[in-house]
Amino acid sequence: MPAVAPGAPSPAPAARRRRPVAPLEPVSSRARWMLGVGFFVLFVAVWAFFTLGGFVSPTFLASPVTMVKEGYSLFTEFNFIYDIGMTVWRVFGGFALAAIIAVPLGIAMGAWKPVEAFFEPFVSFCRYLPASAFIPLLILWAGIGETQKLLVIFIGSVFQIILMVAVIVGGARKDLVEAAYTLGANSSGIVKRVLIPGAAPGIAETLRLVLGWAWTYVIVAELIGSSSGIGHMITDSQALLNTGQIIFGIIVIGIIGLVSDFAFKALNRRLFAWSTI
Repeated sequence: MPAVAPGAPSPAPAARRRRPVAPLEPVSSRARWMLGVGFFVLFVAVWAFFTLGGFVSPTFLASPVTMVKEGYSLFTEFNFIYDIGMTVWRVFGGFALAAIIAVPLGIAMGAWKPVEAFFEPFVSFCRYLPASAFIPLLILWAGIGETQKLLVIFIGSVFQIILMVAVIVGGARKDLVEAAYTLGANSSGIVKRVLIPGAAPGIAETLRLVLGWAWTYVIVAELIGSSSGIGHMITDSQALLNTGQIIFGIIVIGIIGLVSDFAFKALNRRLFAWSTI
């Protein structure tokens, strides 16, 4: 072992050495934003290089400049803000309806095993059915109005939420449950004072994730039998081979989804500041 000269600083332990890039090593908030924005800048630069450089035909892929121009015309000439509003309403309407039904049922399945045994096979079966497969039936049952589109989002979301909530509630710490029984709590008290508070952060995170899936279902619902919405605009643009408007519509969906995701995260952090989720 090499000797260390008197008065010389001792070498830093391996655990304390600076590791700029290492597994599970956190990054600062500023670095995270710079890296995230950097990817978008790189993506747009590559896109512009291939389209403006003439490597890709405008018929198949519009350039960023053309996309911006087409987006401006959508707002100024085709009242695209109305389409955005209709899509947002459908997403949150169908998702809220699914959450109102799925969260209580998921809590019941996670808390009481007989309830889980009764519902879980059917819910698991339905979870694998694509929501788009129900569209022909929903058109027959509900027509092509708003009810049909809300039901597509509802079907695509409700079964996912039920199972995920049931797993979260069922994974509660057994020692907390036993401690509550020791202190005199009854079954309903266990659910209200132990299971639900403990699972609330996980349930909120589940709702945030499934809300992202709901955006995919609404576009599918709007592609068939719709006279408004972003999906309807994309379908019309496809018929006209207007890839600029198609790309702009896709980007608008991504931006709205990203904003709603950040808002959901901020709300969850505010409501459950004590949670590590």
